[in-house]
Amino acid sequence: MHKTWRRAALAASLSITGALGGLVAAAPAQAQPVASGSVTFSGDQGDYITGGGSYAYSVADGDQLTTSASTDASHVSVNVNGYGGDWWYLDFDAPGSQPLTPGTYENATRYPFNGAGPGLSLDGNGRGCNELTGTFTVLNAVFGPNGYVQTFDATFEQHCEGGTAAARGEVHIANSPAPVPLDLALAVATQGTASTVSGKAVVHGTVTCNQPTSVALYGTVTEIVKKTIVRGDFTTRVDCAPGTPAAWTATASPTGTVPFVKGDVEVSTRAQGYDSEYNQYVEVNDTAVVKLIKG
Repeated sequence: MHKTWRRAALAASLSITGALGGLVAAAPAQAQPVASGSVTFSGDQGDYITGGGSYAYSVADGDQLTTSASTDASHVSVNVNGYGGDWWYLDFDAPGSQPLTPGTYENATRYPFNGAGPGLSLDGNGRGCNELTGTFTVLNAVFGPNGYVQTFDATFEQHCEGGTAAARGEVHIANSPAPVPLDLALAVATQGTASTVSGKAVVHGTVTCNQPTSVALYGTVTEIVKKTIVRGDFTTRVDCAPGTPAAWTATASPTGTVPFVKGDVEVSTRAQGYDSEYNQYVEVNDTAVVKLIKG
């Protein structure tokens, strides 16, 4: 059974009461592998999560750690896939949309049902709290764009179901500085052509980028011809490489019987590229007045 599914099933089974009183927080960004880090925790006798045992996981020992943060840096999640088959999930959540900054967060309740207060959750290996109270201290936190976690050090204490027995632990995450995200720039030339034969409009421009990507362009050409609105869509694609503007050309066919003619048109363009560093799409938009000449 896939571990992500198992956690979802566990959360659902434990949340019948809690789900009625709270809202699930927005999902964090895609998890990133941890370059260097460790998660250690132990529990008192009677603690349901740990069973009174001690656990230690480290990238250096062959355990797999992944982490992610929300885009506003208010939530950090750390996942453990132990070399021996253990699996654990650890969540830290600041009150509201406040960023997680160094300091102690008291009176934490179970994430993601913590409402406007701080949230905490350690669960895994088939065990989780239905309700919990706890506290955690963020010692160091450095974030990059798009939910990137560069450095995160924290300690925590968690009590299940109002019990006195506790699970206590710490997490240390160290990654390289955040990669630079994809930056796209879109330009539309101020002159295009209107074909006297086909009635189509041809527009062009350039895109620039700071990392190699294939850029898809979508747009609409709109013109008023003798009080009639003439409109046509276009799509095209161009490969972009850093350092050199990539030229693009696209043709818009009028949707009705009235052709495009020479004169001013409005060109609305959207360019979309894929950021391979952060595994997400980046979009830029432009609206320009373009003069069509006979072509």
